[in-house]
Amino acid sequence: MKTELEAIIDQMITRGILFDEAVKEFEKNFILKVLSRHNNNLSKAAESLGIHRNTLSKRMLEYTNGANGNGHGNGHKNGHKNGHKRRQPTPRRKLRS
Repeated sequence: MKTELEAIIDQMITRGILFDEAVKEFEKNFILKVLSRHNNNLSKAAESLGIHRNTLSKRMLEYTNGANGNGHGNGHKNGHKNGHKRRQPTPRRKLRS
């Protein structure tokens, strides 16, 4: 396995892949493979990976947001549920003396 990994690293270096990109891609593939082996059960996959289930959920959101480019990190296009903008607070009335 060590030889195979070294060969992959050599290819990545030759192709000019940056360290950060390589680490992210490895992490993504590793997590997706473990998740697949546990039939997409987040709790079991997280336990197998040695991370908290919430951490795994956040990583999965990062992967899906990276694919569609919205990048808000909450899975919604404009950063709010159901595509709605946040409601502006109603101005308070001044009290009469």
